[in-house]
Amino acid sequence: DGGQTFSVAIAHTNKNAYSSANITLNTNSAGTFKLSSAEGGAGIGGYDDNMPTAWEEVWDTGIATNANFQKGVSLTTNISWKSPKYAGTTFQIAYTPENDGSSNVKKATSGGSDTFGAGWDIVLDTGTEDGAINMFVGGSRTELAKLNPSGQNRDLSGDHEEAVVGLKFAFGPVALGGQISGERTRARALNTPEYYGNSSWGIAFNVNDDLSVSYSEARHLMTKTQKASTTASQEMYTPKSWMRGDSIQVAYTIGGVALKYARTNYDNTLFTFDAKIPRESQIVAVSLAF
Repeated sequence: DGGQTFSVAIAHTNKNAYSSANITLNTNSAGTFKLSSAEGGAGIGGYDDNMPTAWEEVWDTGIATNANFQKGVSLTTNISWKSPKYAGTTFQIAYTPENDGSSNVKKATSGGSDTFGAGWDIVLDTGTEDGAINMFVGGSRTELAKLNPSGQNRDLSGDHEEAVVGLKFAFGPVALGGQISGERTRARALNTPEYYGNSSWGIAFNVNDDLSVSYSEARHLMTKTQKASTTASQEMYTPKSWMRGDSIQVAYTIGGVALKYARTNYDNTLFTFDAKIPRESQIVAVSLAF
């Protein structure tokens, strides 16, 4: 009506289950409103890794990792608003009354978490009108329950916090960018993840309209709280655990045929502190569109 659009999308996956859904209203001048059921793209959830690649993110090319990405409220039922673009800039807000990481399902409800309360995401995405420069910065805060019947030991001095910042450049056929993100869980139970961090960068070259190549790296950090200790000589704190991956990718598309290749290496796929298991994958994908 008058250029405004309304849409409903439901993802119907295997075992006759709905994995995600959203209702979207695109207005003429007041931006976009969306009610999402664990779709994953609202707030900072849409910025887990936005670096240039020819195909996919480093961690999404055939190697299963235990990397933890900052998702804010996007993995639970939430409502969001994204402003119209002004001078290359958009502003986004996402909210959920209970950020428990669940979605509404048939004959059931979401919510009821003993640990998490309301959550907010805010994202500013800005850049030049021609897209040569793009910068984004976002933050998320989720209230922690003051009383926790489940028995988890929480740091009540603050809330669960997440943040992301990134910068990208485009020079003709070359795109280059880097970003960092972090999460503070405020967990206090022994030997429990307390901080997560991620960084990534990538460079992509569009050889022509059909062929592109890229190289990208991702680095992930996890720190834990104090270990369980029975003697004074035992190590009281676990060290930081790092996981690093890199990926070389090639994508070729002509008409409705797409041929893609990725070679990826990770040095610590289990995110362990001691025995590290490296993995390598090579993927060739062919897709046809009719």
